[in-house]
Amino acid sequence: MSRRHRSVAARTRLRRGAITAALLGVAGLGVMPAAGSAATRDVVVVGNAFAGTVSFLDGSTFQNLGSFNAVPDLASRKAALLLNPVSLVGWNVVKSQKGGENYIDDVALSPDGRRLYVSRGILEDVAAFDIQTKKMLWRVGVNSFNSDHMALSPDGSKLVVSATTSGRDRVIDTATGALITTFAAGDYPHGVDYSADGKRVYVGSIGTTALPYALNALKGDKLLTVADATTWQVLKTFKFDYGVRPTVITSDERYAYIQRSYNRGFIEFDLNAGKTTRTATLPGTKAGDALFPDNLPANSMHHGLAFNGSETKLCNAGTIDNQISIVDRATFAVQSTVSGYAKPYWATTDRSGTKCIVSNSTGNYIAVIDYGTGREVARTPVGWYPQRERLGVLDTAAAAALSASAG
Repeated sequence: MSRRHRSVAARTRLRRGAITAALLGVAGLGVMPAAGSAATRDVVVVGNAFAGTVSFLDGSTFQNLGSFNAVPDLASRKAALLLNPVSLVGWNVVKSQKGGENYIDDVALSPDGRRLYVSRGILEDVAAFDIQTKKMLWRVGVNSFNSDHMALSPDGSKLVVSATTSGRDRVIDTATGALITTFAAGDYPHGVDYSADGKRVYVGSIGTTALPYALNALKGDKLLTVADATTWQVLKTFKFDYGVRPTVITSDERYAYIQRSYNRGFIEFDLNAGKTTRTATLPGTKAGDALFPDNLPANSMHHGLAFNGSETKLCNAGTIDNQISIVDRATFAVQSTVSGYAKPYWATTDRSGTKCIVSNSTGNYIAVIDYGTGREVARTPVGWYPQRERLGVLDTAAAAALSASAG
């Protein structure tokens, strides 16, 4: 088991211990919870891009617990943006690239499970909500036509958000929404990941997606940027020919596994040597081939990659081919490929490290794949056009306040 998942397991045991203590105290058995503690449950949060909602799934059974409206101010935000000629142009470009109005791009939960943070795509902002009261705590613009992927610091104090068209990532104080700083991250910065120890941030940039494949060389700098998570100084950058898509990094930060624009599968990139060491090219379909090159969703062929808990297998979302593959990391042998999905668009591994959770954007559901067998073990309806899924914990009082709608 990797250091990251040992840490997750330890935190999970502590949370379960707190819940047990609370229950025993209620039962009158003389064991009382710590002052200020609150019961939580493991969840998966799913951003439903076109619905503007966030679905909450049980972290073990993947049952849908309910949803949260993350765009209560949608009418006023749209009016403000569409009445501005410059913002109107940006709105239409983003809508074209995303295939619709993506109100939710990324999501995160605070460590206490009471706050929800949302990167609100085409609305050009990030917002924080109190889940129980449904109150918007703060909202901050990102100085970009699109507010893209984000990552929450391990202590929950900072959000790092890719402000796509600005070429920078923004570091936001989660307590107030105040901007702490920004740093350069290539053209169209996209995916954001913290290192396992929380000391560095990795940002992949995809280049200007509105340009056609024939002008790939003019799309700008397609980088993997590494920044210090304390000083926010850029430590190093790696340059690629094609846009850097979903990326997973080994817990020792030796290797990155990277999906790239216009490519099926992924590469293995040695972060010490600064070079690609292997390429996994996964099987395609005629339907997928027909989309190449300029009808791909924002230049991406495969978009969604995750490690299992021991970092011995990868789960690959074959977006344009409607497939999900499990690949052996050591050999790059394809363990299984299951077809018949609906534009799978993101992959996340559950708390146990044994299951891959994949959003199916045009099917409005989440599929759960067992890493051992490569087969689907659960399927859960969510909202309209699910994309990013993230793990977290949810406060039980907040859980009771969720809408009964699946999303």
